[in-house]
Amino acid sequence: MEFVTLNNGVKMPILGFGVYQIQDPAECERCVLDAIRVGYRSIDTAQVYQNEEAVGRAIKKSGVPREEFFITTKVWISNAGYDKAKASIQESMDKLQLDYLDLVLIHQPFNDYYGTYRAMEELYKEGKIRAIGLSNFYPDRYVDLVEFSEVVPAVNQVETHVFNQQAKAHEIMKKYNTQIESWGPFAEGKNHLFTNSTLQEIGDKYNKSTAQVALRFLIQRDVVVIPKTVNKNRMEENFNVFDFKLTVEDMGKIAALDTGESLFFSHYDPQTVEYIINLGK
Repeated sequence: MEFVTLNNGVKMPILGFGVYQIQDPAECERCVLDAIRVGYRSIDTAQVYQNEEAVGRAIKKSGVPREEFFITTKVWISNAGYDKAKASIQESMDKLQLDYLDLVLIHQPFNDYYGTYRAMEELYKEGKIRAIGLSNFYPDRYVDLVEFSEVVPAVNQVETHVFNQQAKAHEIMKKYNTQIESWGPFAEGKNHLFTNSTLQEIGDKYNKSTAQVALRFLIQRDVVVIPKTVNKNRMEENFNVFDFKLTVEDMGKIAALDTGESLFFSHYDPQTVEYIINLGK
């Protein structure tokens, strides 16, 4: 496993396991246990995923020492604001059966996210959270929060994949020393990612799948990735991306796939914002 060092010195695996949309408790617990057996130690969940308890049970059952894990959760919009956020983070720790969290992110830049961040800063200073950060913060809101906070976000988790490479946002995060993390590294299969001819051609050279090439591209750009799958064979495939390296030419060909646009949603669209803020209310 390779690691990135966050702006406070905490080391974070560059490859983790995501549990978005794995809501059935038994299935989620099974998937996390499978991932741990494969070798994953970074697990990414969220309050709105409604599976923190299942993740916690899997961590306990695994028998792996707590200090080997890097556990991330995210505060949802309905829990925004200082008091509610602080209480919700403690609730997340209880559900996960953990005494501390490795990373807590603000899930979306809506509601009183400044109050949420103040609560996170306080818990960070108390040692209950090892690192704090953001998710889905576009450059404008990201810079605004950075400039008016005591603790620079360690991570900003945004949609990042071969078709939306976030080059501009990545550069801005580098300026402030915030680690970029990808959600949706496979673009959830959109744009026919798994059969993309460029990725297939490059993968054939290394006897690797298009998925492995897509992950390797992001990893070589120092992007943390958290692919999600419920299939153990796919977990193993996604994990085996450290035994080959893309050339400069390979990287250039994949860089040319960038459209610079989201394949999912825009926070600049009022209807999208209304939809998102009503989730999990």
